[in-house]
Amino acid sequence: MDTIEKYREIVKNLIYDYAKYKPSHGQIDTEVITDTQNDHYELLHIGWDGVRRVHGSVIHIDIIDDKIWIQYDGTSRPVAEELVAAGIPKESIVLGFFPADERIYTEYAAA
Repeated sequence: MDTIEKYREIVKNLIYDYAKYKPSHGQIDTEVITDTQNDHYELLHIGWDGVRRVHGSVIHIDIIDDKIWIQYDGTSRPVAEELVAAGIPKESIVLGFFPADERIYTEYAAA
């Protein structure tokens, strides 16, 4: 299995693992979106919490130029740490939710 295929499998498994956990309040569903052709992966919450509409990303990951870009992490268990625990090196993970000039101060890839 090549590196990108390995990354795809790890990312998909991670997203599906997080999708097992439903919010404890409201009528909120989880929806997994995996686009392996374009390497976009997302977990959404969709539904209602009382009178408030819930529709938003919980996790958004892209694979760009052989690196995993975490575009959004709205979890209590940091996605980057989970990816490292699954065997992905820190230099292959980009925290895309940080401004480009601040990424150099993280433990992860700048781009």
